[in-house]
Amino acid sequence: MRTWVVVVPASIALGLLLDYFNVAAAWILSGILVAGGAALIRRRELALNQHVEKSGRGVIGVLAGLPLVGVSIGDVTPFLLPGLVVSLITVALGIGAGVVLSKTVKEITPQTGILCMLPGGSSTIPVIAMETGADYRLVALSQYLRLLIVSLSLPLITSLFNVSTTVAEEESGTWWGALLLVACALVGPYIGKLLRFPAPHIFAPLLLTVLLGQFFPEAIFMPEAVAVLGFLIIGWFCGGGLSVPVLKIFARQLPMTLLFIILTIATCAATALLLTGWMDIAYFDAYLATSPGGLETVLALAHEGGSGPAVVSVQLIRLLTLLILAGYLSGIIKWILKKGRG
Repeated sequence: MRTWVVVVPASIALGLLLDYFNVAAAWILSGILVAGGAALIRRRELALNQHVEKSGRGVIGVLAGLPLVGVSIGDVTPFLLPGLVVSLITVALGIGAGVVLSKTVKEITPQTGILCMLPGGSSTIPVIAMETGADYRLVALSQYLRLLIVSLSLPLITSLFNVSTTVAEEESGTWWGALLLVACALVGPYIGKLLRFPAPHIFAPLLLTVLLGQFFPEAIFMPEAVAVLGFLIIGWFCGGGLSVPVLKIFARQLPMTLLFIILTIATCAATALLLTGWMDIAYFDAYLATSPGGLETVLALAHEGGSGPAVVSVQLIRLLTLLILAGYLSGIIKWILKKGRG
């Protein structure tokens, strides 16, 4: 308990500092760094209350569902096929790299390797890793490294395009709408567990959020303080499990991880050329639509550049494809291995 008296304020202070400098995933990173540092200093895992942990996962699930609020099937349909093609290309790349990683570093299982390498969904993939038996510590380190690189590169690359900017609108909602989402985050994980959802702590809050969005699209919003707390909780959970052996394994996988990140960015840039001709959109929009992660940065840049619906639609299709695949990944790998033995 005394450790948490230090970890909590230190995480908040570091999070504020990282957020001030616009570091991607500032709050999750601060949680990982502070809790990880505490675990390494104490030389034992920093345990987190399971109910607190579940609520943090629930918040991430709600946040994953919010981009889907207000998006109708009609809005997404024209972009469904291009979005699926982009998704399959990036997912196939991630699966291939994950399998190679698992064969290169013997301590890494295929499931952990694939979740490390799947591009996008950096906030949700580590949570899914927790629920599917993968090493969430390695997954979190890999995912946030990719997120940092992608988020830092996006403004630099898109600044090369000549686009006009627009003024961002403030997020709004009602107090009862916020309470509804908080309730989804707290209760959703238990509902998902009861209904035997894949990755229940993510998918149940996500689906509840989308359902509420159908009835109260203008009312619901997630208070920033709750979102920050959710990010910190996930960071504490991932960082609290760090140890010297885990960091040594990550160091061995680091060269391949960096190579894959560069390869993914290049592949997505190439698929953006495909989308430019296919959907008759500007390369700026196509590049943002195919970006392998950094969704918040992507949406901000798209809004500033006055992009059309292609960016949001393709990114949402990619995110949903990724989450569904990741949720069933354990079963998919078992099926593949079973077929291979047969």
